[in-house]
Order: sequence, then C-alpha cells, then structure tokens
Amino acid sequence: MAESRAGSVRIAVCLVWNLISSITIVFLNKWIYTRYSFPNLSLTCIHFLTTTLGLWVCQWCNIFNPKSLPFRSMLPLSLTFCGFVVFTNLSLQSNTVGTYQLAKSMTTPCILIIQTVFYNKSFSTKIKLTLVPITLGVITNSYYDVKFNVQGTIYAVVGFLVTSLYQVWVGAKQREFQVNSMQLLYYQAPLSACILALIVPFFEPVFGENGVLSSWDAYAIYFVLASGCAAFSVNLSIYWIIGNTSPVTYNMVGHLKFCLTLIGGFLLFGEKVQFNQLLGVSMTLSGIVAYTHFKVKEQEEADKQIKA
Repeated sequence: MAESRAGSVRIAVCLVWNLISSITIVFLNKWIYTRYSFPNLSLTCIHFLTTTLGLWVCQWCNIFNPKSLPFRSMLPLSLTFCGFVVFTNLSLQSNTVGTYQLAKSMTTPCILIIQTVFYNKSFSTKIKLTLVPITLGVITNSYYDVKFNVQGTIYAVVGFLVTSLYQVWVGAKQREFQVNSMQLLYYQAPLSACILALIVPFFEPVFGENGVLSSWDAYAIYFVLASGCAAFSVNLSIYWIIGNTSPVTYNMVGHLKFCLTLIGGFLLFGEKVQFNQLLGVSMTLSGIVAYTHFKVKEQEEADKQIKA
C-alpha cells in the first residue's frame, strides 16, 4: 500500500512538473521576445546546448544508457529538429500566444496526411472526421485574430509542417534503432546545437546591438537561462511520463496545457479575444479531445487482440 501510494505521488509530481515546465517555456520565450528582442536562432541554440548538458548529467547519473547511432541517419533528423523548434519559436514571436498554440494543433492532421501518403498507413473514419473541427477551429481563430499577419502565418504553417515531419521521423528512427526518446535526443541535441551555431552568424548579429554575445541586461540573461532549463525540463519530464503513465494520462495533461496556455496568453500579455476566436478554440479543442479518445480506444482494442 505504501509503495503504491508513493508511486502515485511520484506520478502526480511529474505530471505537475511537466505541466509547469511546458507552460513556463512558452511564456518565458514570449516574454524574452517581446521585452528584450532576443535573437530567435540564438535562443534556440542555447536551448539545445542546455539540453545537451542536462543529458550528459542524466547519463552520468545512470538515468539512461546512450546507444551508438549512425551520423548519417541522425543528420536529417537533427535538421528537422532545428527547423521545428526555430519556426515554432518564430511563430510564437510573431503571433499571439493563442494563435501560436492553435497552429500547433495542425500537427495532428498533417501527421495523418504524411503517414497516409508516404507510409501507406490507414486511419478509421472516426479519426479522420476529428480533423474537421481541429482545422476549422484554427482557421476561424486566425481569421478573427486582431493581430493576424502574413509573416506570422507563414512561420506557423512552416512550423507545423516541419514539426509533423520531425515527429513521424522520430517514431520511425526509434523503431529502426530500438532506442527511446532520451537516447535519440542524446545525439540530436548536440548535433542540432552545432548546426545552429554555424547558421547563426549568417542570419543574426553575434556582437553589437541585439547580438547574442552583446551586453545584455542581467534579467535578460536570467530569463534566457531559465528558458533553457525549462526546455530540458520539458524533454526530461515527457520522457518519464511516457514511460510511466498511460496514453490517456499523457494526453489529458496535454489538453490541460492547451487550455492553460491560452488563458495565460490572455492574462499575461493582454491578448484580446473575440467571441468568434473562442468559438474556434472550442472547435479545435473538441476535435483534439475526440481524436485522443478514439486513438486510445483503438489502441486498447489492438492490445486486447494481441493478448488474445
């Protein structure tokens, strides 16, 4: 009984930890962009470096065991990793928190299309129908967003397209090499940091005004370091949650993060929300909840058939 209670407490703590980390990194990044105009690529590179250091510490503490992976296979994955983080951060920088969060929801329909077209994977009609409210909700919110802009929309679209490709590839590489997310990230993070370090000087100032190595306010440095720690914390907590809880638990936490992030954008950054936008948010959220419900049910049925 005591062990069961201790296990439940650990799960609860990790779920809250993931929830706080995931929401914190969004608000920290938005604050860094709006208050300090910190360069996007440089901030992403710092995230990768912080994650790399954190993974080295985890390895030293025997939290996971690294596995040798071929460089040529990791390079495309690392490039898409760079792309998805950079463009989602650019979307956050250019859009309201609400539009940024809803645009990320388009990853689900995009993944289904990629898997159907390129991997010959089939999905039930119920799953396909859930994509209708998700897509309509995102379009409705974007159309009525008072801060709608073409550049932000392009960043958001490229962001969810690259994110979808990355997530499909991650799943494929994990199965191909028989590794978990931490073992994969152990190679991805430093390689992605190196790629961005080479790219940054061509797109952003390194020295001088708003350069990553220029003279920054002490609070700006604290926020940037806190953002890097939050990035690693999100990765570590997701790894633990996936390995120790059910898909239902993980997805329900995701729904809660979705709602709290939208509320936080309204309260912290004074983002005005029209009724039609709330209607769009409701449609998208209902589609996500329905998608999760049907996917979990299908997985449970598949597991029963395997055991039978």
